[in-house]
Formats: sequence, structure tokens, C-alpha cells
Amino acid sequence: MNHRAEGTTMEAAEGTEEAKNPLLLALGERVRTLRARRGLTRKQAALAADVSERHFANLEYGIGNASILVLQQVASALQCPLAELLGDVTTSSPEWLLIRELLEHRNEVELRRARIALTELLGQPGGDRARGGRIALVGLRGAGKSTLGQLLAEDLDLPFVELSREIEKVAGCSIREIHDLYGTAAYRRYERRALEETVQIYADVVIATPGGIVSDPATFNLLLAHCTTIWLQASPEEHMGRVAAQGDLRPMAASKEAMEDLRRILAGRAAFYSKADLTLDTSGQTLEASFAQLRGLAREVLALEA
Repeated sequence: MNHRAEGTTMEAAEGTEEAKNPLLLALGERVRTLRARRGLTRKQAALAADVSERHFANLEYGIGNASILVLQQVASALQCPLAELLGDVTTSSPEWLLIRELLEHRNEVELRRARIALTELLGQPGGDRARGGRIALVGLRGAGKSTLGQLLAEDLDLPFVELSREIEKVAGCSIREIHDLYGTAAYRRYERRALEETVQIYADVVIATPGGIVSDPATFNLLLAHCTTIWLQASPEEHMGRVAAQGDLRPMAASKEAMEDLRRILAGRAAFYSKADLTLDTSGQTLEASFAQLRGLAREVLALEA
């Protein structure tokens, strides 16, 4: 794609309010820095990116809004990933860049090993010794975390903590009110604080976690580091059926597109749920059968007789 002969949006934008956009100014600064780091003149970089030198200059000065395709061409010319050009956290220092390079192109098994090693290195010396005594159930709504978690806690004679209730205690209002009044970002903060307090208070406990706990990497890392996690897995149809059976009439359960939404959510979170230490598929099983399997897994973790 040749942009030299085109009247560009960057040139049209010169002198407008958009020129003062801090995001575009920061982007321009990164482009200049990366170009200097590669030892390229502006003319050389523009030629390699297949854009006009004027176009490239506008980008560096932060006075135009380049399309994502142009940015991809510029990133290629500067021999860097698009993320580095846009400026994510892993581009903020040489150490970040070197660490990212070490992790690039690693498979999931190698990345898991690296994550665990980093958790131990940066966390408590020798890791959290109480981790094995905390059983945390993860999974989508309708997986049976509350019901099976309560039964498991009673069987093991351990405290049972439903993290959603702890979030409400920390916030001083209901989950719905947190979202309505303060937004999702505030909810995530309360969620993490509730988990931190639960981990501090209990060395031995069964925890039922909210389905979306995997949405915040920092909170999910905390959970993985301090608890033995079990993913309660089920088919989308069973998730929906169980939620409906509980009389949940919230929009998610009432919407005509609910099943498709549920499939998308499950597909999007499955890769994170799969990071749990253990997985229990409850699809097509009775409550009794699911509990028997969960009990066996938990007792094995805790080194108790079945």
C-alpha cells in the first residue's frame, strides 16, 4: 500500500485540536525514540514504512491520527512489535523488553513454569506454605461452586467463604450496587481486597470465587499463588439451566441471546480457568456424583484419607 500520493489524515489534522491529543504526542515521542534507537533517518524510516516523509513527520510530531495499518507498517520498518510502538507496560524499560524477549515464542507449559518461578521469586520466600490448605473453586456462574463448596467445607470441617459476600462486606453494599454506583474498576478493587483479607485470615478454608475473578490478572495471580484451585467445568447448557433453576431473572438469564453470550464468555475465560491446579467436569452428573469426585480431589490435595 503506497501512501505517498494520498492526501493523508495526518496532514489534514495539522493545526487542529487533535494535534494536542496527549496519546498522539506520546505515540510520536515513541516513534522518534525507536527510530533513533535503530539509527534511521526520518527519510529512511518513511521509505521502509512505505509512507511519505511528510506523513511520517506528522506522526512523530503527534499532529495526526494514523490508521492501524499505517502503524503496523511503521512498526515493521522500526523492527518492533506494534505493542512496543503503542507503548504497553512491557516497553517501559530495557529490563521489561529483555524479559519479554525471553518469554516470546514460548509454549504454554514453559510460560506456566516461568510464571510459577516468578511468583516464588517475587512472593514469599519458599512460597506460601498454607497454599495447600486453601481450596478455591473457580468457574462460570452455575458451575456449582457455592453448593459444592459448602458441602466440601462441611465434609472437611473447614470454614467456607463465598467471596462475593466478602466483597459486599468490604464495599458496604451489594454487588449490583457496586457496579451501578462505582463501576467495574471499583468492583475489581473490592474483589482483590476481599481475596487478600481472606488469604490473610484463613490458612485452611474452602473458597467459592466469582466467575469473573479471572478477568483481573493481578487478582487471579494472587489466587493461584495462595490457593489450590479447582475449575468446576460444565457445558454452556448446564450453566444456563442451573442459573435459571435458581430463579435468576437478571438480563443475562432473560436475554434471547443469553446462550450465545454465555458461550462467548466461557470461550473467553476457559484459557484462564484452565490454569487451575485441577479440573472437575460436572457435565451430565448428579450433585452427589460431582461432590464425590470433588471430595476425592480435595482429600488428595490435603493428604487425607478418602
